[in-house]
Amino acid sequence: MAAAARPLVTVQVLKSDMAADGGNSVPLPDVMKASIRPDIVNFVHSNISKNSRQPYAVSRRAGHQTSAESWGTGRAVSRIPRVPGGGTHRAGQGAFGNMCRGGRMFAPTKIWRRWHRKINVNQKRYAVVSAIAASAVPSLVMARGHRIESVPELPLVIGDSAESVEKTSAAIDILKQVGAYPDAEKAKDSHGIRPGKGKMRNRRYISRKGPLIVYGTEGAKLVKAFRNIPGVEVANVDRLNLLKLAPGGHLGRFIIWTKSAIEKVDSIYGSFDKTSEKKKGYLLPRAKMVNADLARIINSDEVQSVVRPIKKEVKRAPMKKNPLKNLNTMLKLNPYAKTARRMALLAEAQRVKAKKEKLDKKRAQIRKEEAAAIKAAGKAWYQTMISDSDYTEFDNFSKWLGVSQ
Repeated sequence: MAAAARPLVTVQVLKSDMAADGGNSVPLPDVMKASIRPDIVNFVHSNISKNSRQPYAVSRRAGHQTSAESWGTGRAVSRIPRVPGGGTHRAGQGAFGNMCRGGRMFAPTKIWRRWHRKINVNQKRYAVVSAIAASAVPSLVMARGHRIESVPELPLVIGDSAESVEKTSAAIDILKQVGAYPDAEKAKDSHGIRPGKGKMRNRRYISRKGPLIVYGTEGAKLVKAFRNIPGVEVANVDRLNLLKLAPGGHLGRFIIWTKSAIEKVDSIYGSFDKTSEKKKGYLLPRAKMVNADLARIINSDEVQSVVRPIKKEVKRAPMKKNPLKNLNTMLKLNPYAKTARRMALLAEAQRVKAKKEKLDKKRAQIRKEEAAAIKAAGKAWYQTMISDSDYTEFDNFSKWLGVSQ
């Protein structure tokens, strides 16, 4: 995620400022340019917030303060322990079990639960650095819900004269001068009753967060001046807390820096190439990519001018086919297969034709033989008919006359 990248930050001049405050601008600390990691901030915040929990548990004797015993089997009731005695509704009721009225809970809570969490020092530092860097990005601060429309710039730096303010009225005047008072009013107007059972547990009211004032001088008087303004919090630059820098684990807290505080940031957190003076051997985490917009990098003129203009053809493995079933695959392996196939088809056609001719010839011979047999049978029948009739005498008379038929 992108961070602030301006070289100088303007120090906002207050009405009470004096010439001793120095120049009107300060260099932007390198911590403001660090990479922003919402995942690390959320993880560290959720674990740190567990360290202020109060152990709680139900009474060790809860649900067992009766001399209930099971009635055993044979009485057509379950074997759950039952309250002894008689004369009341309570007698004979189930006890002890978590499914029974007045019984104990399942797995009663104990005070020796693991309430607290240890977090790696480097992770905690990375989270704080990311939260500080996110506070310098106006879009993230506005996305978190802060009213910074009238703020001149982010990060917002005011003169050191604000650290000597003692009255709350003067503190409100400072917020109005730098355009931060609308955010404080938003926090004041959001004061309301919490939904749910937290109302019974000493956290009845909730409100939004306003600006965070970070000062650099130990024992500054502005702590008492700002502490009575709803939503406004105060922190020393040497003791920045992630719970204040990113409430709820959400990046983008609206932070107002004093000049002395922002000048001490580099010595506390160091830079990308210079170790910190307060944290031994600590360097700011360097981002893997300065510009996270990968599509913009790839499509830039500088990259497109050196890449190959023609898209590389991707050769995929061809589908394997059986040459015994696929003719094209067989022709690649054996070009003669087409001729052999044609010759085999012609030979098969000739064989079928010869077989058909032979069969036709055989059928013609059979028909001829059948016709001759029919003719012979008819002739024999005719001869039989003549021999049995009166025409035989006519034939003999003809022979006597010498007349041939």
